[in-house]
Amino acid sequence: MNTDRPPNTVRAYLDALQGALKGSSPGLISDALADAEEHLRGEIASNPERTEAEVLASVIGTYGTPQEIAEEYKTMEAAIAGPFPKPEQKPERHYGFFGVIGDPRAYSALLYMLLSLVTGIFYFTWTVTGLALTVGFMILIIGIPFALLFIGSVRVLSHVEGRIVEGMLGVRMPRRLPAQVSGDEKIWSRIKDALTDVRTWSSMLYLLLKLPLGIAYFTIAITGLAVSLGLIGSSMYALVTNHSTFSIDDVPWLDHLMHTAPGLIAAGACGIFLFFLVLHLAKGVGWVHGRIAELLLVRL
Repeated sequence: MNTDRPPNTVRAYLDALQGALKGSSPGLISDALADAEEHLRGEIASNPERTEAEVLASVIGTYGTPQEIAEEYKTMEAAIAGPFPKPEQKPERHYGFFGVIGDPRAYSALLYMLLSLVTGIFYFTWTVTGLALTVGFMILIIGIPFALLFIGSVRVLSHVEGRIVEGMLGVRMPRRLPAQVSGDEKIWSRIKDALTDVRTWSSMLYLLLKLPLGIAYFTIAITGLAVSLGLIGSSMYALVTNHSTFSIDDVPWLDHLMHTAPGLIAAGACGIFLFFLVLHLAKGVGWVHGRIAELLLVRL
């Protein structure tokens, strides 16, 4: 549905587009806004003799109104197949407690938890080192170019992390890098834009937080897998070989029970139950971390 008064500024157009996309995932809205802003500002830059309102009046006729662009993005998003249900759709299948064994998202979230320690160490080291060098180089002539380069690297890393989050946690994240400033923009304007961009600082915060979060995720995943699979494997081994590896000297009755068939079967059942619990916990961690990534890495 077309509005009575078409937007006459880029900002007004983007605001109308964001309003038309209300309810969609932040990642989709971010991509739509970035594409529209890049296209509109490119048209304005290529027509310096015309006012912004005149350029927009002619461009809207070919590019589309905010409402038309919003519908195109929604249609395109719904048509793109992926491993997980889209944020705008309700999952068709609901997994029960034991049904989680067949949920691929549980395994991908568990793998993400295991990988988070490695990525967290890298992100934290990169960010802390970059900040330290940026501050140190500020007294030198290379300080400003290095600061811009570091901020650019932070945006690239946050984009890469967003792709990992979408691929493994199923949360729709931006699929394109932030629009680059025009080449004729003054260096001080670039610095001002970078420093006043909330996403610059929220992305750095995310990269720093990834280390403590990664340590927590890795510890939870490894502990849960080790205990559950250890109980299952030890119980099966003891039942097959009639040689129990369990040793609980502080609790004699429990130690005796772990050397009997009923006790070993109960230990194996506990291990199986714990494994299902770990999968559900991984899904919960994946959901929470997806919201954190969406909050800190997506700029609207």
